[in-house]
Amino acid sequence: MKILFPVVFLGVIALLIMYIDKRFVKKLHLGSRYKKAFIIFLILNFIGIMGYMVSRYYPAIPSGLYFLLSIPIGIMFLLFCVAIFYDLFSILINYSPLSGDRRAFFRKSLDFATLGFAGFLTGRSIWEARHIVLENVDIKIKNLAQNFQIVQLSDIHIGGPIDEKFIKDMVARVNKIDTDLIVITGDLIDIKVKFAKNAINELSKLNSKYGTYFITGNHEFFHDIDEILDELKLNNINILDNESIYIGDETKGFNLIGVNDIFGYRFGKYMPDINKAVSKCDNNSPSVLLAHQPLFVEEAHNFNIDLMLSGHTHGGQLYPFKFLVGLQQPYVAGYYKHNDKLQVYVNRGTGYWGPPMRLGVSSEITLLNIIPA
Repeated sequence: MKILFPVVFLGVIALLIMYIDKRFVKKLHLGSRYKKAFIIFLILNFIGIMGYMVSRYYPAIPSGLYFLLSIPIGIMFLLFCVAIFYDLFSILINYSPLSGDRRAFFRKSLDFATLGFAGFLTGRSIWEARHIVLENVDIKIKNLAQNFQIVQLSDIHIGGPIDEKFIKDMVARVNKIDTDLIVITGDLIDIKVKFAKNAINELSKLNSKYGTYFITGNHEFFHDIDEILDELKLNNINILDNESIYIGDETKGFNLIGVNDIFGYRFGKYMPDINKAVSKCDNNSPSVLLAHQPLFVEEAHNFNIDLMLSGHTHGGQLYPFKFLVGLQQPYVAGYYKHNDKLQVYVNRGTGYWGPPMRLGVSSEITLLNIIPA
């Protein structure tokens, strides 16, 4: 499996590059030396992507180099999208009732506009990935006796540019909120624990009235999940392993429930078990469920759950992916009312995976104000 994924991934990237070359680069009205330079740029990006795949297994490389190696994945995807639009507009120009001179003018204008747009999208996406938005969301819950504030972090993906400094800055920002509770809805660590210890130590400095609670995501399964959970426990992060805890004073609070990610079904351990998770809940109080993937709503709606907090989707991370994510997950980003009782909130991710880029879907820290309905 470790070999198959890189091979398939690089094969897909190679196909994208072939399309970009044939349908975009070769059609540009530029001199041959500029086209050759563009092709060399594509080849260098492919080499960078190969380097990135290797760096996933040797994460001790400097974060600056890791950053440079990871950017080409995003560049290739954005160029592929731009090439598709270039192709479509080229067809419109070719079949438009324009004179030869005007058609030539529009073709050249399309060339420069497309190249400029690709550069803008790349720069914008790198900027968005480094600027985390604080989303302030009010959610009404029936039978809740008093207001609570919950900070939700998700999909941080510690590794590479998501390093000790990134976590330190994030922790400082969260601590300024002075919240009641902090939850981390999976995909926290994306490298071997020995490379993440300094960053995890920074997480231990998160402050809230009732503590920090964590559930597994799918990426924890890729990097020795037992080691990850042991290290988190050593750093004052509470693990909800198909279990619940009561938050607040008796009869005035709510059940906080956590289940493992559905990826556990494939691994045969740390599988989600909502029956076990809710077994000790106070049935007279509202319940908030932490489940990494929004897809878990298919199980959650059969239980007495008022609010489900998820992540996983990254909101698509690079905007066109949003539509693909929507084919696999029922909810992609933000607030949803699943039925008369169950509400869902999907965090877009506090970090990012793969290229250090986001487009149209900023990273987020969510401040959830749950209030009596």
